[in-house]
This record gives sequence, structure tokens and C-alpha cells, in this order.
Amino acid sequence: MTAADARRFGATPLAWMMLGEWRAHPGRVVVAALAVAVGVALGFAVHLVNGSAQAELARAMRTVNADADLHVAASTPLGFDERLYAVLARAPGVVAASPVVALQARFGAGPASFEEGGLSLLGLDPLRAIEVTPSLVATAAGRAASAPEQVFDPDAISLSPAALAASGARLGERVTVTAGGRSAGFRVAGVLPMGDSGQQIAVVDIAAAQWRFGSLGRLQRVDLKLAPGAALPRVAADLRSRLPPEAQVVTDSSQTRRGDNLTRAYRVNLQMLALVALLTGGFLVFSAQSLSVARRRPQFALLRVLGLERRGLLAQVLAEGLVVGATGALLGLALGAGLAAAILGILGGDLGSGFFRGATPDLVVEPLAVAVFFVLGLAAAVLGSVLPALEAGRARPGVALKDLGDLGEGDTRRSGLWGLGLLAAGALAALAPAVGGVSLFGYLSIGLLLAGGVAAMPWLARALLSPLQEAAPRGVVLELALSRLWGAPSQAAVALCGIVASVSLMAAMGVMVTSLRGSVDAWLGDILPGDLLFRVEGGGFDPDQQSRIAAAPGVAGVLFQKTLPLQLSPDRPPAMLVVRPVARGAPAGTLPIIGRTARAPAAALPVWVSEPASRLYGIEVGEQLQLPLPGAPEVFVAGVWRDYARQAGAIAMDDADYARLTGDRLRNEASVDLQPGVRPAAAASAIRAALPGPLAAQAQFVETRQMRAIALQVFDSSFALTYALEAIAIAVGLAGVAATMSAQTLARTKEFGMLRHVGVLRRQIIAMLACEGAALGAVGLVAGLGLGLAMSQVLIHVVNPQSFYWTMDTRVPLVLFASLAVSLIGACALTAVLAGRRALSADAVRAVREDW
Repeated sequence: MTAADARRFGATPLAWMMLGEWRAHPGRVVVAALAVAVGVALGFAVHLVNGSAQAELARAMRTVNADADLHVAASTPLGFDERLYAVLARAPGVVAASPVVALQARFGAGPASFEEGGLSLLGLDPLRAIEVTPSLVATAAGRAASAPEQVFDPDAISLSPAALAASGARLGERVTVTAGGRSAGFRVAGVLPMGDSGQQIAVVDIAAAQWRFGSLGRLQRVDLKLAPGAALPRVAADLRSRLPPEAQVVTDSSQTRRGDNLTRAYRVNLQMLALVALLTGGFLVFSAQSLSVARRRPQFALLRVLGLERRGLLAQVLAEGLVVGATGALLGLALGAGLAAAILGILGGDLGSGFFRGATPDLVVEPLAVAVFFVLGLAAAVLGSVLPALEAGRARPGVALKDLGDLGEGDTRRSGLWGLGLLAAGALAALAPAVGGVSLFGYLSIGLLLAGGVAAMPWLARALLSPLQEAAPRGVVLELALSRLWGAPSQAAVALCGIVASVSLMAAMGVMVTSLRGSVDAWLGDILPGDLLFRVEGGGFDPDQQSRIAAAPGVAGVLFQKTLPLQLSPDRPPAMLVVRPVARGAPAGTLPIIGRTARAPAAALPVWVSEPASRLYGIEVGEQLQLPLPGAPEVFVAGVWRDYARQAGAIAMDDADYARLTGDRLRNEASVDLQPGVRPAAAASAIRAALPGPLAAQAQFVETRQMRAIALQVFDSSFALTYALEAIAIAVGLAGVAATMSAQTLARTKEFGMLRHVGVLRRQIIAMLACEGAALGAVGLVAGLGLGLAMSQVLIHVVNPQSFYWTMDTRVPLVLFASLAVSLIGACALTAVLAGRRALSADAVRAVREDW
């Protein structure tokens, strides 16, 4: 607004116009503000959870690594030769070294669950650890445990506060710890000085750990303290040249990046989906502002005639959008903080994905993030107000003074060209590669497709309504309804933009989640054969025990396998080495092979990599790959297989090849085919009887169908927020439909009065409105579902492969779409009827007397 406009009119009259409009139609303003608030709240909540989880993860890393400057870690749980410790301790730049046995453990000696234990068992030399990692040396009753018998007692164990609470024991009492398939009892002798870090850590003497848990001569880690002034990069590079293949240098920064890479794609994708929800809110603001401008065109025209300049009118409309955006953004920030706190308490820092477990992170709120999401909310509302403001400024005052509030109908072909251009740009963006492991162009493609679909709505509305107008049976009610919609496609487009945005977002996510869930279900059928699954921790079954299991009563066949983490890169989470029978000529018999395969040369050792491993590390079929196993074997990549369980990647190797390579013939997992009529419980009892006592006590059995149900339950938990986004998209879309239909119907009071004067009955007008609402809902449904299907293909074939490194087969949720069709069309028709009753409550003569 110019200074002259401000002096001529003052701020008060323009504020009165704004407040008067909002008092007349509060529902429309509330829905627009809530749409912005929902988008801001979702984006802000996911951002807060991300930041809080990363802060907790970094703190956990610092807790476990204590004060060490550098670490040499094993590439697999098998560890490396302990003689490497002496080499590292004498390396240039190293002033102290502490050998560590690091094992995944749990309290108790009974059968383990199929989830990993949450206890980290560390075997340390206290005299070395006190120099390098003093926070891992225990205290007793708040004092340093300095007595020799306390420090070197093989029966003593020290627990972190979280581990002490999980054990249920007190100082001086005994606990049983199971690791590596072996159980041992210890006396709780001290508490680690870790405060309330939430990490479950247990420390025992290194000799006791090696002897009692089957790790003689092996280490999993060496913590290093560098000399003052020593350059960490130079020391790390020197150490790498001294290491065997099964060990690698790990820094605190690389461990932090490893944890960040574990969940980054999942977190970024949720963040992007939340911002798409904010974009949907912007479209609903556009719808509300367009209707408000259309209704007030005579008022704006009067202000123009009285001397208000066009840019002053533009500023008026933008100011209204700014107020709506600020209100929605502030509300969204408050809702987002509350939602983030609830998510951290219920789903944890991994957003329910199951990537890592531990203490509930504290909520971390950064002022910069608050400012950014507040600005995003403002931007969504202001951008949604730009086009309505330009429309108001373009109107000719003399004509608009007698306008009934309808939008001018321009050439719909122009909107069609704009829409097609944006859709084409979206299709091209989908072809771009990922940026830093994140599918930024994939989400840009979704945004462009959404904008193109909305921009093309005037042309598309007329195109979809034309067949209805020609094929509909003749009748006053239906003919009036279709003629009105066909003749005013721009007004229909305003009502449809919020519908199309919400429906398309919901449809895209619905198709993506349904496709992934269906593909996971089918994959589980391939990867979990047999009737019964069982495993033991640690070492596993030797060949003799495997033979006894296969000969147990009721067992028709057994497939034995072993999985162990394989650290291919210090910056990434470990991949999994899957050891199971795989036939060279027919790998599809035991693995869900996808794509082409290659036959390995006779002297080569074939392996098959999972989709995530192939994409993460750029591994192609036919390549040679060096594995970080003893001897650094060169293997031949013979194919790629589908794996949804290990996002960090997996490598499958035939068990006979693995046994020849490592000499390890122990297998800790098995899938059992039962003879006809044999109950799983009876077979489990027979197998347990065939095992020696310790293994029998630790064996965990589960039916295959139960395991599939558990896996799908984990899947549903992982996508809990995605389901919530779908529900919110539907709710916001239906609220937008109600507000838009109500506003458009009330703006046509004079039109209804004229129809009453020419003899149209009240019930016919209400029926006409019901037909209009239903037709509008049907058009929005068709356009939204079509656009959503296109967006879902970007999610399925671009975003998921680039971010999560897996592919899936498209599956359409027909039940969801049918439910949406009924609810959307019904909501549109009902809203139009209810608003029509209100508009028809005025006397027909009074409705048109201004035009006499």
C-alpha cells in the first residue's frame, strides 16, 4: 500500500474490511490457517525429532568411546588377532592403547528373543583403559575402584546406571550375562561414571571376557590416545597401512556419520513428505483467498473508484494472507513441539523405524529451526495469496461494481498449457540422480507434478465435465448443475485445487505404502521358507549337531545359515554377510534374485549382493569385490537379490565357500520343513532334545507365520508417521472441501434468488447443488487419483531406490480408493446442500432487489 493510499483511507477501514470478511466466513479462514499449521507442525516435529535423535546418538557415541582419540575396530564380530595390539601401541603418534573385547550381550541365560540384546559387554585391561578411556573404569559407591582385587577380579562386573537398572540387581549381587552363545555369572562390583546417558554398558576384565565368552586371542577394538601435537589424519593414514583386512581405523566423526547414514534417508523422506503437506496447505490458502477475492470484487472495485491504487489492493490481499500464515505458523510451531515430544516418548528417536534403540532422547529446540519453519509457513500462505491478489488488481472497477462475485472465466487453454509445462518439468526432474544420497529432484518432481495438476484444473475440469454434460439424462436439475460447472471452470478449479492437492498426496502415499507392504509380504514368503525358524546366539551348531537336528523326529528338511555384520566402510553402518546354501547355477532357489545374473569363473568365489548394497557401494553384476575377511578374498558378484530387512546392505555367500574360506562351520540359524501332520511345538521339543544342554537352553523357536506377522508389524510401526500423514491429508482435504463449497454456495445467493423468480423450486435448487457438489467431488477425485498415481510412481521408482536403495512392485489400494471416493463425493454433496439451505433462507425478492 502506498503512502498516499494510507493517508487517504487509513489502516482502520482496510482492517475493518479484513475483519468483516473473516467474521462473515470464519470457517474458510480457520481451515486455511489450520492447513498451514498442519504442514508447519509436521515439518517442525520431524525436524525436532531428527535433531534430538542425532544429539542423543552423538552423546551415545561419546559415552561408549569415552575419551579415546582414535579406534581400530574389527570388520566383523569375529574380531582380529590380539597381536595387532602390540603393533598399534608402538605406532608413531600413539601414546597409549587400550585393547577391548566388545560383544553384544543380554542379561539372563534363557532363550533370546529374535530382537538384538541392548547390552554392550566390554572386556578391558583396567591399567590401559585408565589412560585412554577413564570413564569406562568403574567406581564403587562413588569412589574409584582402586583395590587390585577389585580391578582384576574375573568375577567382577561394572555396569552403567542404565544397565544396572535393566539388570534389576544392586551392588554386590550377582547377575548372569549371555554373549557369544555362552552364559556366565558375575558380581556387580561398581558403577560406570556415565550419568544418565541411557546406554546399557557392562565392563569386565579382558581376560575373563576372552576366556568365558569364547574370544581367546581375539579383539574387537583397540582404543588409542594420541601424543600431544600428533595430527589425527596423518596418524590414521599411517595406521591404515599397518592393518590386516579384518580391521579398520574408525574416528568419532566417521562413527557419527555411520549413525547418521543409518537413518538419514528415512528421516529426510519424512521431512519432505511433511513439507509436501505444507505445500498442500498453501493450495488451501489459495482456494480460500480466491473465494474471498471473488466475493469482494464489488468492494475492491469501489475502493479503486475512490482512488485506491492497484498495488494498494494487492498489498491488502497479501496482508490477509500474511496474517493467516503467521497465525497458522505460530500454531504449527506449538503443535509441532508437542508432537515431537509425543513422538520421542512413544516411537523413540528413530521415528518408530526400529533402526536403533536406547534411551528416549531429550527434546532439542533450536531458535534457527523455529525461525525457518515460521518463515516457511508465512511463505506458503503468501504464495497462496499472490494469484488471488493479482486477480483482484486486474479487475476493471466499473464492471466489477455490479459483479455478482464470480470469477472471470478466461481461456482455459492457457491454464492447460501452463499445467502441461509443469507436468513435463516434473517428469524431467524425476530422471535426475540423487544428491548426496537424498532424492531431492524426486521431491522436486512431486512438487512440480502437484503444481502442474492444480494449474491445469480449469482446462481439466471442463474436459472432465464435457462427457458428463453430453451423457447425462435430460432434466432441469442435472442440466442446470452441469451447465453451471462447465460454464465456470475457473470457479470449479478454485474449489478443486485443495481437493486435488489433498487427494493426490494421500493417493501417492497410499500407493507407495501399499506397494512396499505387499512387496515385503511377498519377499517374506521367499526369504522365510519352511514351517519353523530357530536360532541360538553366538557360535551356533557344529556339523555333528546339524546332523542330529536334521534327523530329529518330525523334521523333513533343514536349511542352516549364519549372519554376521561386515563393516565395508567406516562411514556406513555394517552390511550383513548371509551364509546359506546357494547353488551357483540356480541361486533363485534360495534367494529372491532380481535382474540379470552372471556365471562366476570356475576359480572365482561367487557372492550375491542385495539391492541396497549394490546401490550404496556402486557394485555391479560381474565385478570383483574384496571382502574384509581373513586373507582379503576377492569375490565375483554373480547377481543382485531383493532384501527389505537390511537397508545398510547384505552379501550372500554359499555356506560351503564360506567354510573353505574361514574354516568356520558353525551355523546359528535354521529354517525347518516339517513332516505332514507334525505340530511346530512337538518338532521344537524334538530339536531341543537333540541339542546339548547349553544350546538347548538358548535356542529360540518361532513359527514362520508368526515371524512374518512380527515383520509386518515392525513395518507398520516404521510407517506409523506415514499413515498419520495420510489421515491428516484426508482430514485437511475434506475440511477444505467443506469450507470451499460453503463459501462458493453462499456467494451465489443472488443467483438462487433469480432462479426462484423464474419458477425453479427450492427443492430443485437444493438438488442442483447436491449434483454440483457430487460432480465437483467426482472431478476432484478423478484428477487427484490420477495425479496421485503419477506421484506414487515417482516415489516408487525414483525416491525409494535413491533413498532406501530398494525397488518394489506397484500395488493399488482399491479399498482405500473406494472409501475415499464415497467419503469425498458424499462430503462435497452434503456440504453444498447444507450451504444451499442457508443461502436459500433469505427471501428471493431481497436477494435480487439490488439489480432491479
